[in-house]
Formats: sequence, structure tokens, C-alpha cells
Amino acid sequence: MKSMLITAYGEDAVFEAGEVQKPAVTPGHVLVKIAASSVNTVDTMIRKMGKDLPLSPDTPAILGVDFAGTVEAVGDGVNDFSVGDEVYGCAGGLADLPGTLAEYIVADVDLIAKKPGNLSMREAAALPLVAITAYEGLTRAGIKQGQKVLVHGGSGGVGHVAVQLAKHFRADVYSTGGGDKQLALIEKLGATGINYKTESVEQYVAKHTDGAGFDIVLDSVGGENLTNSFEAAALSGQVATTVSLCELDLTPAHFKGLSLHVVFMLIPMLHSHRREDHARILRELATIAESGSLKPVLDEKQFSLEEAGDAHARLESGKAMGKVVISN
Repeated sequence: MKSMLITAYGEDAVFEAGEVQKPAVTPGHVLVKIAASSVNTVDTMIRKMGKDLPLSPDTPAILGVDFAGTVEAVGDGVNDFSVGDEVYGCAGGLADLPGTLAEYIVADVDLIAKKPGNLSMREAAALPLVAITAYEGLTRAGIKQGQKVLVHGGSGGVGHVAVQLAKHFRADVYSTGGGDKQLALIEKLGATGINYKTESVEQYVAKHTDGAGFDIVLDSVGGENLTNSFEAAALSGQVATTVSLCELDLTPAHFKGLSLHVVFMLIPMLHSHRREDHARILRELATIAESGSLKPVLDEKQFSLEEAGDAHARLESGKAMGKVVISN
């Protein structure tokens, strides 16, 4: 089958078109003909950092974690999927799991679900990693109707889904952005936009919460921005972060009695740990999408499988608005 391969990792790593053997379906798995895949930050990190990341596959590697496609074969013990089903999921591109930059993938049925019927293959492929991440962050923080929720980076991959999910859970949603385009998207998705370049945390907390702080802060920016999240949170508030690869003084969190939730949605794939949770969440996300409450935003630039390198460059450029998607 046709695939895009990384034969050596590094800042200058390039994708090379190659033919590899079409995988055979195994028990508990389905063979999926991939229609589309999406690019996530973790994909670009693996490409550049290679074995400096413990989750990187051996080379030659097929990267890519997200996909949508059609089931072509069903393995023994699989009862919930049939040939011809349209599915989506996050099921490869890490450790010993071949990725999605190929014509086919053999996917664990605990990592996939039937795709939302009202979304295209490209739209469905954009969702799994970012949507599972946003869903986990908000639900672990105990989101409830009427709460004030702040999403940092609401025009980004995780952020724009988190805004929509928080609205679905009937929260009062606010989100930071750094420019007119970002803020316009945030407002379009139903949140109150906050320009973090012109408003300090103290200013927008006073403006939108009368100084009390937000019940939940979902931080998809991470790093030093976590300090802003602690400052923005209410006493005994909840902070969920997707990016905590940093050294940080937790004193502000201590004096507010905050609960910190670190979301790393790749754990089930890497450790075969509670993979069925991902299937359950994907089914729930499909229901939310079909209700009209969740629709991914796709970047205006479109890429073919052979243009995987250009797709990575697009994400890394910071110019993409919404998810970067590759069509097979």
C-alpha cells in the first residue's frame, strides 16, 4: 500500500513516498481504508525529536494518529462493526502502532467509533485527538451548567473544540485569543472573546467575574501560561491543562486551593490502558456532533497524502486556522 515514511528523525526530517505491505486484520481490530487524517502538534514533535520522545516509533515510521475511513475487514471477536461502516479514531503513529499517513490502518476497536453522520470524512478526521482531549479536560474538571469557563487558546485545535463542548454543557464560556481572526472565530463559536494581548488577567477576571475568577480554566497553551490560568481561576477552582512540560511554581495554586488536571490522551494507546474509554468518548462526541453542537473548523489549505510534509509545515507556521487535514 502507498504510505509516507520517515526514515530519519530531526529538524530536517522529510517524508518519503513508499510502498509497504498492506496490513492484515487481527482479532479485536478492523482494517480501515483511510479517507483522511489530520495533523496534530504531537506528530510534528515526533518528526523533529524522534527518540528523544519515548513515544516515537522506530524508523522507517508511518506517522499520524487521527483518521476517518471505511471498514474493509473485521477481525475475530469484533461485533460492533461491519464491512462498509464509516469510522473515526485516534489509533496509530506511536510506539509500535503504525500511523495514518497511509492507505490503510488496522485499528483497535476500543480506539474508534462510527463517525458522526453529519460530518464529512475530513471533518471527522480532524476531531479524535483534540476532541477527546477537550472532553477529558472539561469532564475531569466537573463541568456543570451555569459555570463560568475560560478556555485559553480558543481558536486552536483543542481550544475551538473545548469552547463548543463547554457551550454544549451549558456553561458560560469565555476564551482568549491574540488577534482579530482568532477572536472572530471564538465569538462565532459562541464564547466571549478576550484579547490577551490588550487585557491583563486581572482586568478580564474583574470584567467578566467581578474579580471572583472562573470556575474552570482549560489551558491548551500551557507552559508559562499556566501561571495565568492559576491567576484566572476562582478559589477552589479547577484547572485542566494539556501542556504541562515545564517547571512551575505551584504556590498560587496552593493558596487558592486549586485542583490541577493534567490531560495526556495518548496514555491508552501507549500503555493499552482503558482504551475502551476512548471508544466511549468518541461515541459521545459523535452524538454531540450529530446534535449540531460540535463541528470542527478546518484550515483553508488542503493537502494530499503526498503533501504530508507541506501539511506539517502549515501547522508549524502558526498560520493555520483550525485543523490541518490530509486527504487520501
